[in-house]
Amino acid sequence: MYKKSKDLTEIIRKVDSLSPEEQLSLISYVIGRLKMCEIKKKPSRDWKDLEGIAPNLLEGMDAQEYVTRMRRGEFPELEIQQKKLSN
Repeated sequence: MYKKSKDLTEIIRKVDSLSPEEQLSLISYVIGRLKMCEIKKKPSRDWKDLEGIAPNLLEGMDAQEYVTRMRRGEFPELEIQQKKLSN
């Protein structure tokens, strides 16, 4: 859910005080305005776009081996960098 702005909260309060006919008129107005707008869908990402984003991260090592070695603490320089980033 999104956080409502003060303006939107005020508009909703005012809409609630309108008669049903006035609310329908307002809906028609808003729909007419929206029909004039070009609403673009957010483009979906293709996993292939991420290819090469972090080259040489594993330095040719198998991903499972890398994770196993990382859990054993065999890459202390990475742990130091991670601690600096989290501070």
